[in-house]
Amino acid sequence: MLMKNRLPAGWAAKWIDPELPHDAESVQPASVLRRRFSVRETADAVLYITCHGLYEASLNGQRVGSFVLAPGTGDYRRRLTVQAYDVSALLREGENELTVTLGDGWYRGNVGIDGLRNYYGTDLALLCQLEIGGEAVLCSDARWEASQAGPVRENSLQQGERYDARLEETGAWHGVTVRDFGYANLAPTESVPILEQERFPGRIFTTPNGETVIDFGQNLAGYTQLRVRAKAGQTITLRHGETLDENGNFTQKNFDPGDRNKNGGIPQKIEYICKDGENVYKPRFAVFGFRYAKVDTEIDLRDAAFTAIAVYSEMPQTGFFECGNADVNRLFLNSLWSMRSNFCDIPTDCPTRERAGWTGDAGVFAPTAVFLADCYPVLRKWLGECRLAQREDGLVENIAPVNNRGGMISNMLQGSSGWGDACILVPWALYNACGNKEILEENYDMMCRWLGFVEQRAQKTRLHNRKNPYHRYLVDEGFHFGEWCQPDVDNTEVMKTAMMKGAPEVATAYYYRSASLLSRIAGILGRPEDAARYAAIADGAKKAYRFACTDNGVIRSERQCEYVRPIAFGLLDGEEAQAAADALNGLVVKNGYHLNTGFLSTPDLCRVLAENGHTDTAYRLLLQDDCPGWLYEVKKGATTIWETWDGVRPDGTVHDSLNHYSYGAISGWLFDGVCGIVLREGRLSIRPRPDRSLDFAKAEWRSPLGVIRSSWAYEGEKLCLDISIPVPARIELPNGETHQADKGEHHYEIHL
Repeated sequence: MLMKNRLPAGWAAKWIDPELPHDAESVQPASVLRRRFSVRETADAVLYITCHGLYEASLNGQRVGSFVLAPGTGDYRRRLTVQAYDVSALLREGENELTVTLGDGWYRGNVGIDGLRNYYGTDLALLCQLEIGGEAVLCSDARWEASQAGPVRENSLQQGERYDARLEETGAWHGVTVRDFGYANLAPTESVPILEQERFPGRIFTTPNGETVIDFGQNLAGYTQLRVRAKAGQTITLRHGETLDENGNFTQKNFDPGDRNKNGGIPQKIEYICKDGENVYKPRFAVFGFRYAKVDTEIDLRDAAFTAIAVYSEMPQTGFFECGNADVNRLFLNSLWSMRSNFCDIPTDCPTRERAGWTGDAGVFAPTAVFLADCYPVLRKWLGECRLAQREDGLVENIAPVNNRGGMISNMLQGSSGWGDACILVPWALYNACGNKEILEENYDMMCRWLGFVEQRAQKTRLHNRKNPYHRYLVDEGFHFGEWCQPDVDNTEVMKTAMMKGAPEVATAYYYRSASLLSRIAGILGRPEDAARYAAIADGAKKAYRFACTDNGVIRSERQCEYVRPIAFGLLDGEEAQAAADALNGLVVKNGYHLNTGFLSTPDLCRVLAENGHTDTAYRLLLQDDCPGWLYEVKKGATTIWETWDGVRPDGTVHDSLNHYSYGAISGWLFDGVCGIVLREGRLSIRPRPDRSLDFAKAEWRSPLGVIRSSWAYEGEKLCLDISIPVPARIELPNGETHQADKGEHHYEIHL
């Protein structure tokens, strides 16, 4: 059992390196370490353990804990977590044996957007201390033995594993080397473990080009367990991919890593060499993004079994949604599965190509994530990585933990608005969902320093914007991704334009949004002077935005995002917001009820329309099954959310990741819009916005306040609503009626 917030009172253990001298650039087998020891007592036994790399520990042949890919990821130079396990039940009086296998993992395996090796170091190392009743009875030290002759011959999180089952009786033991890595970066585990979760049996079929492929029916992050009968020396190779190509054949083209192809790409490969008889295997130190696996083997597979095991952080599902449209129900599940696939210790963008903790992704999805699953510990840990990655000048890196070595160009392309602002947006989403001020306090310094960085940027307004009387609050300098991934827009050109001419619409809007939120946060935390200062900044940014980006509050643009953002952020006053929403509605209708928003504003599109009298258009967007539209990918058989709207084009060609959660933020609107569950700053309201196109809808949120349920259904000329609330709440019915309702069950009927 994993125990949180535990470290030994003092370290008697030493860091030990199990490897013999070798070429640091060559891929090494996993290392196996062992130590025999004796104890008289077995009660109150705690094993403290961490490593450089990944570890799997066994005590007397029984696995210690269920944490896979331990000790997890992070900026190891600054913070390396130590796990504490209660191992009393695994100990026995007398002689015991502790064995630990170490793999490369995030520490020295291929990681990040560039697939770098040896990012944190070239070594593997173990630190562990077993205590009984608070007294150390076993420590990692020079008395341990190690071997590189075990079955895991190669391992990499992204590349895969090569396993030789004939070597499971490990030999060639030798001594270890004590290293002085110190203890200053060690910290107790505060988050939740990464676990094996759902399992999906595979279906074997033959593709048109004659390949043997397994379909597991669900795109996920995890690995494959195989069970085959074979002769010693026979091999089976699995390559994992997300989809089939336009001809129905296996492909990995959609996460083509570009320059990494010269180093073998991202094969997501298992190579298994069999022993005689039954072979059962799953990787220990690799995790893939996949639905399909291509099989190469001479083994008879008629009695073989293949199972995909989903691997993600422990975070029970808390949000449940169902409606009268099967495609929307699938869309909801796709959002959930993309979240599961990308919440592996920290939130990442995709489980194949990059696996990076992009701030922008977390920022747009956090308000939805808190509905779907108990993700507070995962996002809290990731915010800690954001704090570690923040630069001295306050810039928040686009990725946390940083996983590239950088350079002049890389350093220039940092601190994008909408990305860095996640340091405020994510804690705010967690606070609204959980009501815990600690998450605001914990990140307050980071928020203030980020806003200070943006404030300094705003002082460097480009000459052509100096005519703006509020130009000191206009942000048009620095690097910005802008409204990333808009349909029919060249994103590279957007970035070039932002670099050359500025991006004041997006950047200044986020300056206002973050300053106004930070003012509220300062008030919540009892800092009135800060609250006043940030409110003044917000006021200035709003005026700067209105002067630069509107015509006296009137927006003139053909891009939907430039209406959604100011409405959602509150940059328009009074009737201006309604006029902008009406204009936005006209653009959507003109575009055949297709969206053309991108990464930042898509989460608010339906919400803005529905809250301003255009519920019918919001639903038509939700139900759009032509590209670009949410149900297009569902009609194409997607089981997760795609990175781009046309990840599988109408002709069947594939590109980009098919497992990005960002556009799954629409599921947040299913809860707070369609079913109307809104929890903000501790105040619950229920204000559903039904539409006949779904026939019925029901949502359940197992919130920190208790279970909240909201459902509606059309029954002839009558709309029936059923609401269950754990605390008093304001209920706003679609016909304009309002009720101050006590906790409990409430039923309403509206005659249409």
